Amino acid sequence: MKISIITATFNSEKTIDTCINSVLNQTYNDIEYLIIDGNSTDNTLDIVKQKAKQHPHVKCYSEPDKGIYDALNKGISKASGSIIGFVHSDDFLASNSIISEIANTFITHNVDGVYGDLHYVKFDNTNHIVRNWKSQSFKSKLLAKGWMPAHPTLYLKKEIYTNNGSFNLDYKIAADYDFVLRIFKQDQFKFFYLPHTIIKMRVGGVSNRSLKNLIMKTREDFKAIRRNQLKFPLLVVMIKNLSKIPQWFAK
Repeated sequence: MKISIITATFNSEKTIDTCINSVLNQTYNDIEYLIIDGNSTDNTLDIVKQKAKQHPHVKCYSEPDKGIYDALNKGISKASGSIIGFVHSDDFLASNSIISEIANTFITHNVDGVYGDLHYVKFDNTNHIVRNWKSQSFKSKLLAKGWMPAHPTLYLKKEIYTNNGSFNLDYKIAADYDFVLRIFKQDQFKFFYLPHTIIKMRVGGVSNRSLKNLIMKTREDFKAIRRNQLKFPLLVVMIKNLSKIPQWFAK
């Protein structure tokens, strides 16, 4: 079972090496690694091209794009694996065996999607956990409480993207939330919670980089909730934001 992993990059020279190595060091052998670059102007492409020369399963594409979701959509369209996942350029896989565990979960439980836990870590000290996003087994009623899996931990069968579309570029920050709502509200799909840390994410992502972005994300979350026809969208947004508070204390 081939797993396609997609990384979107733009001027990511400070972190891309760690990101790529976390994929290259996986014990699982059947990985296709697609790096979609937004025409970086720093040393990102030099680093990526050097890795691609050494590892044939690493493929690099670079051209201007409309942002991270556009880049991820390009990666999805190019992916040849039966399973698709993402490792963002500031992030890295939490262990060398985690992709093997994800693959085994797909096979053992015959599911359409697998997700797990995520650690937010300090940018310059990735051993220091800042926030612990611990998920739970999915129940449809959780969507009304603003729940979603940590998107970087979510691995899905490619056919889900083929049949249901990819990320909506109307959103600048919350396209992943809109996509999760679109997919998880469909009863025919079966998801499995793998209670392991899948991703370590450096703090300072787009959605929480500034007050302006936090406000934009809240507005986009509200828009996604309404578009996906959840009841009481304002209440769902409030609960969604409040539910993140315990993550800062569960280290």
